[in-house]
Amino acid sequence: MDPQAYRVIGAGLAAIGAGLAAIGVGNIFGMYLNGALRNPEADAKMGGRLIFGFAVTEALGLIAAVVALALAFS
Repeated sequence: MDPQAYRVIGAGLAAIGAGLAAIGVGNIFGMYLNGALRNPEADAKMGGRLIFGFAVTEALGLIAAVVALALAFS
């Protein structure tokens, strides 16, 4: 197989990681709202964990997007 084809396949697989990060962010906020609505007193304790989880998940998505672009255009 041609090396160009390998780069395109790798870029597509890395782009899947960026899409899955969006699902992860939605899951994080959905679970946060579920927990906050069930127990409003625990909302203050969960806020910091929410932001940390969002930041880590979003960073992994951005890294996957950068890898996909690097593979596609290198």
